[in-house]
Amino acid sequence: MHSRILWLFIFIFPLGAANAQVWSTDVAPILYNSCVSCHRSGGIAPFSLTTFTEAVNSAASIASAVTNKRMPPWPPDPSYKKLAHERLLSQQEINTIVNWVNNGQQQGNPTLAPPIPVFNNNGDIPGTPDLVTKIPTYASQASNGDVYRCFVVQSGLNVQKFITGFEAIPGNRSIVHHVLVYADTTGTCASLDNNDPGPGYTSFGGVGTNKAILLGGWVPGTDPLIFPNGFGVPLPPNADIVIQIHYPAGTQGMVDSTEVHFFFSAATNVRSVFIAPVLNHQINLQNGPLSIPANQTKTFVEHFSVPSFPHFSLLGIAPHMHLIGRNIECFGVSPANDTIPLIRVNNWNFHWQGFYLFPKIQKIEAGSDLYAKAFFDNTSNNPFNPSNPPQNVFAGEATTDEMMLVYFLYSYYQPGDENIIIDSTIITSVANTNYYRGQQILELFPNPAKTKLIVKSYLEHSNAGSIDIITLDGKLAKTLLVHSPMKKGYAAYEFNIGDLHNGMYQLRFKTNEQTITRKLLVQH
Repeated sequence: MHSRILWLFIFIFPLGAANAQVWSTDVAPILYNSCVSCHRSGGIAPFSLTTFTEAVNSAASIASAVTNKRMPPWPPDPSYKKLAHERLLSQQEINTIVNWVNNGQQQGNPTLAPPIPVFNNNGDIPGTPDLVTKIPTYASQASNGDVYRCFVVQSGLNVQKFITGFEAIPGNRSIVHHVLVYADTTGTCASLDNNDPGPGYTSFGGVGTNKAILLGGWVPGTDPLIFPNGFGVPLPPNADIVIQIHYPAGTQGMVDSTEVHFFFSAATNVRSVFIAPVLNHQINLQNGPLSIPANQTKTFVEHFSVPSFPHFSLLGIAPHMHLIGRNIECFGVSPANDTIPLIRVNNWNFHWQGFYLFPKIQKIEAGSDLYAKAFFDNTSNNPFNPSNPPQNVFAGEATTDEMMLVYFLYSYYQPGDENIIIDSTIITSVANTNYYRGQQILELFPNPAKTKLIVKSYLEHSNAGSIDIITLDGKLAKTLLVHSPMKKGYAAYEFNIGDLHNGMYQLRFKTNEQTITRKLLVQH
């Protein structure tokens, strides 16, 4: 009899159901931390994931994408080299999502869900930009092929500035594939613009002059380019800002008005950061030329010898190929013959590429050698091959041509540069005072509160925190948490406040990095 009851219990309440994940406390924090910067209203993704209903509607797609590690998009191989601001899910997070999807997509207690992230469609860098350049309203002409359109905007600056923060804001996220921004002091780009009916002019690859200075770039899913204190990309005086935008085929008639935000250093003793394709197929290819016959695969190697003076400080890196490229690896070899891994992309995807910074500045000694090794697949086995059947592919600027470039973001070395932190979430021994997209997130629910209080927060990374309730005259009314471990990201903490008298208080949320206060009304 007892065994029959046990089997009936298991049938009605399957083993493991008690451990099933719920959206409010298990899944929502993961989506908010890693997905909704793109999957939100006004984001670049095709659907939003900010609410429980939205997540349920896309549950199967979410499980498939995270299981296959297509999402969140992060092409570099983290086992080869850790990079700043990695968008990666742990295996535990993947298991949590899959468990939730496979066990009925339960909501849980919605009041325990973390605060919904707030995004600014006018930019992720907090504060007011020092310079905003905006293209004229433009209707894409990309019908059967891709169009690279260049727009020239005068900077209006008669003195040199140093760019410490850079951010492109697509006017139409559904049609802007990527944005590259240059400075031109020769007037060449302005002439090209004037000679085209416009607005702007078409130029594949570069902007029409090799003397243009690359200032930065944007691709979907990338964070704004922010340099550590004391570093900046020089913007020459009286320069024209050239904004090159890639509009993919099939976007003809769709309208865009992309703008670029620049943040300048207020200091004068800024160290110059240069962005240049130090490794490229036109100069450094050891087994060129860059050509891949139809139905063949080829591997190419590029090499650059660093001069015997000076040392360099490497802040970031950006490999670039087109559709035939399948993987690329870049590394250095020091004069002592030590290998310095820099980046490796195992499954190249033309649609997900960007500028990657290092967690700490990487010293490249004088006399070192830099190498890039890339594999190209011009067969029907390549799912991104634009031609069926495959056609001969040569070096060129069209998307159906190929490139093999590695951009380096570098400065001249000074002693101690290798200790400068760019992303402290990887170098956990050093505190970081940045907040999530410039926000200090702390919400109280409910407010007014009766006997239960839920404190919802966001932390940039793991920390120790204390939570106190303070009277309006500054006296301690109740301590809720004392220097307790708090995990990074979104969290919700529940407390009993039934012993507090009715009235207005302040809740003080304090970590090693910040103190935030919020008003709290207690009404039993």
